[in-house]
Amino acid sequence: MQDQKLAVVTGGAGFIGSHLCERLVKEGYRVISLDNYSTGLKENHVEGAEYREGHTKDIASLITETPDLVFHLGEYARAEQSFHNIEQVLDSNVLGTMAVLEFVRKMKTKLVYAGSSTKFADGGLGKDQSPYAWTKSSNTNLVQRYGDWYGVNYAITYFYNVYGPRERGDTDTGTVIAIFADKVKNGEALTVRKPGTQKRNFTHVDDIVEGLLLAGQKGDGDEYGLGNPKAYSVLELAEMFGGNIEMLEERPGNRMNSEVDIRRAALELGWKPKRELKDYIDSLNL
Repeated sequence: MQDQKLAVVTGGAGFIGSHLCERLVKEGYRVISLDNYSTGLKENHVEGAEYREGHTKDIASLITETPDLVFHLGEYARAEQSFHNIEQVLDSNVLGTMAVLEFVRKMKTKLVYAGSSTKFADGGLGKDQSPYAWTKSSNTNLVQRYGDWYGVNYAITYFYNVYGPRERGDTDTGTVIAIFADKVKNGEALTVRKPGTQKRNFTHVDDIVEGLLLAGQKGDGDEYGLGNPKAYSVLELAEMFGGNIEMLEERPGNRMNSEVDIRRAALELGWKPKRELKDYIDSLNL
């Protein structure tokens, strides 16, 4: 199709990226995924998308086509584990993202960047509470500067604890919903870091993908929060799953709260979350 738009998704074999690729294909885009499979899985490949294996540092040599949109999701994405993997964090979130920014600048392509809501946690202190949070916050600033300095067209989105099909439950890269689901299936206690009152806003992956698509179509600038405003403590979440709960010692990078601001996404994109956490947990039939 001659007028078919091309979208590149970094991290397209990951949890969120695979759902985004699937939706973009359905919307009629030609889709190229770039993933180094550090956490992405080949079983997440979706029909109709093209997959290229490699690091985002090498995006310019791996993708020679000129995309209409680049969705940059392919970064290291775990806060607490980032203390132990700082070299990997810097490699992915600094060097990799710098290469992506240079790519969109030279290609004159719009960038949709997946920022992190840790930037807003604990009254803004969250942006410096872990290597992961610091790099993600710094990158949102750098994306803005590329807009100012070079005229790069961009939209920055912020995710809030995404859950849904294909999320991973392993302890190194797992999300809390998948971790708890796996523990219930295995008859294990649900482990909660003290104090347990730390609150999170859980957002279904389909709602996130809808927001990303809208940001690509009409987003302009920063502060597109994509999150369900209803917050639950981690202890409340564990109680939704039922079973035994084991409290563990608190560890660094475990923010106490996060504030969701979806005003700009609602006003400019017409976005709002449609799915509720309890309905998803009930649908797992654990």
